Amino acid sequence: MTSDLLTSENAVFLVVDLQEKLLPKIFEFDRVTANCVLLIKFAQIVGIPLLVTTQYERGLGLTVGKIKDVLPEINPIDKVEFGCFDNERFLEQIRALGHSRNTVVLCGIESHICLTQTALGALEKGYNVHVASDATSSRTQWNWKIGLDRMRQAGAVISSTEMILYEILKRSDSAEFKAILPYLRNPSP
Repeated sequence: MTSDLLTSENAVFLVVDLQEKLLPKIFEFDRVTANCVLLIKFAQIVGIPLLVTTQYERGLGLTVGKIKDVLPEINPIDKVEFGCFDNERFLEQIRALGHSRNTVVLCGIESHICLTQTALGALEKGYNVHVASDATSSRTQWNWKIGLDRMRQAGAVISSTEMILYEILKRSDSAEFKAILPYLRNPSP
């Protein structure tokens, strides 16, 4: 198994199913959205690739506006599979990033369904998995937490948005740290 240390060279951020009809039903959806936006802005600053998905867009709606605002050229991978690694288009896009991108950072919804099944699929294919626990949730607090527990038991690293950012940054004197600092001080989307 490869190291589970996060770097800007080995990571890919995956934003899962933040959609119009589902997000308002999610436990603490404002927290989830704010932390997903922070992760997206950080990925843009440090050059980490982002993949965005929707779950059955025709039924659950488009990606929410706050995500589209920070990703105006967004072209989400629409899927009917709960786990992203069961979707052929997703597999093509993640493979196209190359073997050095061996660590998936997950955020989005729902923790106990799509994130868990995506984490399990990633682990099965040999990826390291980090979950930004404060950038994910479910319709109920119970399912959010049980999803995190299931991913941890399977081998995913359960982390937080700030832990992920600081682990990748490693130091406070970089241009990247200075660029993300205003968003860390005021994390609301």
